[in-house]
Amino acid sequence: MVGVGAARRSWAAAVVVLQAAWALVGGQVRYSVPEEAEAGTVVGRLAQDLGLEAGEAEARRLRLVARGRRASVEVSGASGALVVSSRLDREELCGKSAPCALRLEVLLDRPLRVFHVEVEVTDINDNAPRFPNAYKNISVSENSPSGSRFPLEGASDADIGSNAQLSYTLSPSEHFALDVKISDEDRKSLFLVLTHPLDRESLSDHRLVLTASDGGRPALTGTVQLVISVLDANDNAPQFNQSVYKVQLPEDAAEGTLVGRVTATDPDEGINQEFSYSIVNTVPASQRDSFSIDPRTGEIRLTGPLDFEEVRINELQIEARDKGFPPLSGHCSVELEVLDVNDNAPEVWVTSLSVPVPEDAALGTVVALLSVSDRDSGPNGRVRCAVRPPSPFGLVATFAGSYSLVLREALDRERVSEYEVEVRAEDGGAPPLRASRGLRVPVSDVNDNAPAFAQAVYTVLARENNAAGAELARLWARDPDEAGNGRVSYSVAEGGAGTGAGSGSGSGWRPASSYVSVDAESGRLRALRPLDYEELQVLQFEVRAVDAGEPPLCGNATVQLFVVDENDNAPALLPPAGGGPWPWAAGEAAEPGSRPPGSAGSAGSAGSAVSSWSLWARAAWGAPAGQVVAKIRAVDADSGYNAWLRYELREPRGEGPFRVGLYSGEVSTARALEEADGPRQRLLIVVRDHGEPPRSATATLSVSLVEGAEAAVGAVSVSAGAGLRPAASAEGGSAASGASAATNVWLVVAICAVSSLLVLAVVLYGAGRWAPRAAVLAGPGPATLVCASEVGSWSYSQRQSRSLCVATDGAGKSDLMVFSPNCPPAPGPAPKETPQEPSSLLDT
Repeated sequence: MVGVGAARRSWAAAVVVLQAAWALVGGQVRYSVPEEAEAGTVVGRLAQDLGLEAGEAEARRLRLVARGRRASVEVSGASGALVVSSRLDREELCGKSAPCALRLEVLLDRPLRVFHVEVEVTDINDNAPRFPNAYKNISVSENSPSGSRFPLEGASDADIGSNAQLSYTLSPSEHFALDVKISDEDRKSLFLVLTHPLDRESLSDHRLVLTASDGGRPALTGTVQLVISVLDANDNAPQFNQSVYKVQLPEDAAEGTLVGRVTATDPDEGINQEFSYSIVNTVPASQRDSFSIDPRTGEIRLTGPLDFEEVRINELQIEARDKGFPPLSGHCSVELEVLDVNDNAPEVWVTSLSVPVPEDAALGTVVALLSVSDRDSGPNGRVRCAVRPPSPFGLVATFAGSYSLVLREALDRERVSEYEVEVRAEDGGAPPLRASRGLRVPVSDVNDNAPAFAQAVYTVLARENNAAGAELARLWARDPDEAGNGRVSYSVAEGGAGTGAGSGSGSGWRPASSYVSVDAESGRLRALRPLDYEELQVLQFEVRAVDAGEPPLCGNATVQLFVVDENDNAPALLPPAGGGPWPWAAGEAAEPGSRPPGSAGSAGSAGSAVSSWSLWARAAWGAPAGQVVAKIRAVDADSGYNAWLRYELREPRGEGPFRVGLYSGEVSTARALEEADGPRQRLLIVVRDHGEPPRSATATLSVSLVEGAEAAVGAVSVSAGAGLRPAASAEGGSAASGASAATNVWLVVAICAVSSLLVLAVVLYGAGRWAPRAAVLAGPGPATLVCASEVGSWSYSQRQSRSLCVATDGAGKSDLMVFSPNCPPAPGPAPKETPQEPSSLLDT
């Protein structure tokens, strides 16, 4: 029973909302907004005034349609408010017409509804009065009587109402005053009145300033400078028989048509009685070139077109100037009223077109909204509309000048898939003028095609340390359906990777959505955060494309994202293996045979790696050239070329007693050691990778030069990957030392033999391929890049990583295999080792 009651209450509320909505049909909403309002200014709460609930305006796509002009306002999709979208200039929109109203149509979907909105743009005082010229020259005879009047050109103001109500003031003068006459049409005529007789001998020129102020708050002003020249002689000006002439002409009057004739007389005699006519001013000034006057007869003729829709009344200021010295003039005005004729054909606009139309659309479905107007007035502006040829569509009048094209018969797409509809408009003029607008109305089908990607699998390469939000690739799925059925949105469906994939730690699974995102509209694949090759090498996931049909259909594609390594890790030095000489912090001294306190029997830091070590070793005086004293071990967390390390001896410079292997890190004697070399040698060794830019680490090795017996106690064992390690303790006796030395010799021989065989095999393989080169294998399987050089070989895998573990306490190294001969070089100067620069691994 509770459910039934709730259903009844919901139905009753729906009926009330429906009745309120129907009450708005045919109504009109009016707003007012001042011109020059800033963009974003709220004109009115349109959604609330139309009776829409919260969120309903955006859901039903409340939108605005202008009728034949730029609207300058728009509907905010979120709030449903009517806001200013661009600059509103009342003078640009309506000129001097008042009121200035924007007639708009507001549309709602589901169901399609139309409302009419009128926005009145009110005037603000944003235009100052303007005179035609900055200077005005006036000639006045010195015998002009007091009270003589001289017409002045008034100022114009583009504003309307009180903002265009002009008042004039004249700068103080003892000879002149300003007189303003107001006509029946509220037009102001300005006259400069002579208040006191002039004396040219006392003052021949008078300079006054005429100021025009409008009625705005605050008021704006414009000025013109009057230059009055006092002349002598001629004392009678021509006089017109009428001060105002009124004339009417149709707007289609041809050029050369006689507008009217003005007549003036001059009571003077001789040359002072002869005068000529001229047009000194027109209102509006844009019509100046549309009229001409015969200077002898006073006939005014039309020299340009008239347009009732642009200017309905033209005012001409006529001057009759005699030929006396100084010349005198009389003035009159001609008011020309333009009569409307049927010279504008109707205009038809399609304000909304809802196509394609579903073939199962119900009768009465609104297909299009049309707006019809005629710039003429009266019967010439009344328009009738019809649809031709006969079709399943018809017109329904919804408002003055607004029609709806509705469906009146059932559609069958299999019979007709598209209609060509012509809407014809005819005005009531004599003869009538006609206009038409053609519409293409296609009939749509159902959603029967799923989106399909161009590839089933996309392979994407991305360099690590990319910027968050960087675009990685663009995916595109094609849907042959139309409109919403073919509009595709993209999303990451599934997939991910372990965060410890690079090192095999498998520390946890993260979904692909934590690494990448796909733009729902464009399909652009972007990185959500910087990628780290040491954490993630391969990320595989699926991208889903779903259309907007009903029901929606989808398609999938697999994306394999491979992270390309960058040189973002510096080499790190490894501590000595086993019980070798203990590394000391840089700057500390260490005596031979000493260890840090608490280090005995502990290997807690054996596997750690740092960027700087201080090591020590022993060498016997007289040791031959090429004897290995110590070996520096380092590791780089990068892969491939960025992890290929080389060792350089920075100090001492020049020809010292020691040298370091360029790629092996073995420190050996460069010549026989002598007592002149001192009791101790300090070596500064730099470990540098081959990345761009290269990164490096340093190690300080202190070599103590001792007698042969002490050197035997501190001798080191050199093996592949081994660090500094003492061969035997002093308590072992001479027999243990001899056995250990013999073992070292055989171990060195074995390592040299194995390394030599490996180098020989690589050289033979390279010779068989004619030259060392890089080959990229592309295909469905993992692509591997292999390079060779004279110092060894290394392998880089694009899709999977392999580890090579050496027989030391150091950590395994991913993606890099280096094989270098460890046998001591021949006595003599150390040969210069020049590495061969391999080709770049991968270019994204």
